Amino acid sequence: MDITYIGVEEAVSRPGLRMVVVGNVPSPWSESAKGIFRVKRIPWAAVRLSYDSKLLKEWAGERSAPVAIYDDEPPRSGWADILELAERLAPTPALLPQDAEQRDAVMQIGRDLCGQHGLGWTRRLHMIHAGLQGHGGFTPEVSAYLAKKYGYTPEAGADADARVAQLLTTLSKRLEAQRAAGSDYLVGDSVTAADIYSAAFMALLRPLPESVCPMDPRTREAFELRGPRSDEALDERLLAHRAMMYERHLALPLSL
Repeated sequence: MDITYIGVEEAVSRPGLRMVVVGNVPSPWSESAKGIFRVKRIPWAAVRLSYDSKLLKEWAGERSAPVAIYDDEPPRSGWADILELAERLAPTPALLPQDAEQRDAVMQIGRDLCGQHGLGWTRRLHMIHAGLQGHGGFTPEVSAYLAKKYGYTPEAGADADARVAQLLTTLSKRLEAQRAAGSDYLVGDSVTAADIYSAAFMALLRPLPESVCPMDPRTREAFELRGPRSDEALDERLLAHRAMMYERHLALPLSL
C-alpha cells in the first residue's frame, strides 16, 4: 500500500484518515504509525510536518508529528491513542491481543519504546547530550532546541546511554524467550504493535541503509552515534527481528 502525500489545505478539507508525519527523517514515532496502518491496510493520506504553517498548527493542534486526524474527530498524537484508533478502524488483523496478559505486554513494550522516558525519548537525550558536548549526536543548534522539549539536564544526558542499554536488554531478553518458545514475535505467536514499534525504533541506533532509507548526512551521523553501554546491549537478535518485520510486514524503501 503506497502512501499518498497531500498538502495541508487538502488535508483539512478531506474526510477520512490523515496523519501529519515527519518528512525526510525516519522518525520512529511516525514510522510506527505508518507501519500500523500498513499492516491493517487502512487507507490514509500523509501530510509532511511544516513548522511554519499556521494552518497546520491550527488544524493539528501542535507543531509535531505524528498527529492522526480521522474525519472531524479530535487530533490524536499519542502513540497509544493512534494505535487504539487503528484498532477501531480496522479490528482485523488485531495488533492488540484479546488476551489480557498479552495485551498488557504489548502496551508495556509500547511505553518502553515510545513513551516519555522510554527508549526513543532517552536516546534523544543521549544525542542531545553528545551534541551539546561536541561529541556527535545532533548539531549544537538542534540539541539546544530539543533540550527544552525533552527536559534535558546534564545529569539526564550523562545517564541516557545506560538507560537505553537497560531497555534494549529487556527487549532482547523477551525476544530470546519468545524464540525459545518457537515464536518470531515479541508477544504471542503473531505480529503485534510491539513488533512494529521495535522495528521502527531500531533506526535511532542503527538506521537502515541509504538505499532504502535516504537521509541527510548530518541526520544519519546523529542517528549513528554510538554509546558504549547501548552499543553492547544492541544484540543481533533485535536487528534480525527488524529485518524479519520489514521482509514480512512492513515496506521498503521507506516513504519519507
